[in-house]
Amino acid sequence: MTEFGPVAWPPAPIRTVRLVLRESGARDRGAFIELFASPEVGTCIGGHRPRAELERVVPEVPGRRPGVFVVDLGGAVIGMIALDRRATGRPGQARPEGGQVGLGHMVLPAAWGRGYGAEACAAVLGRCADALPGEPVVLRTRTGNDGALRLAVKLGFTEVERFEEYGAEQWFGVWSSFS
Repeated sequence: MTEFGPVAWPPAPIRTVRLVLRESGARDRGAFIELFASPEVGTCIGGHRPRAELERVVPEVPGRRPGVFVVDLGGAVIGMIALDRRATGRPGQARPEGGQVGLGHMVLPAAWGRGYGAEACAAVLGRCADALPGEPVVLRTRTGNDGALRLAVKLGFTEVERFEEYGAEQWFGVWSSFS
């Protein structure tokens, strides 16, 4: 049905105490541009992109694909969560055949330090565990991204290895609903 097997997409929104994680819509385009243009966010993901370029290339409905959730706080988009199948043949695999689900997230700098990333990621991991029981979820982040490393540990990811990719040392960890 989707790249995640029998999981229907789009899913019902995920509601947490403070957030709604939902499918993206046209009204979210500006927030996606803001995320990818942010120099602060860019330092965490290997670089930001020029706003003018993003205005040209970001589709009318950004992030409309299986695995992408908008992080909505009181009607305002503060970030996004993405679950993607990690390509085989790249460094960092939790099992020899590769193809496991990878978790990524971005939050606008104005929302940093309030636990929104942890709350959103934990909710998505819970949904993933329900939909794909026993499926390992992997996470890769730059070792220089202290906030992302703390979040990975808080969420229960266990370090598997470190490697060079995208011109920087990467931390690679795995999470399982059975851990």
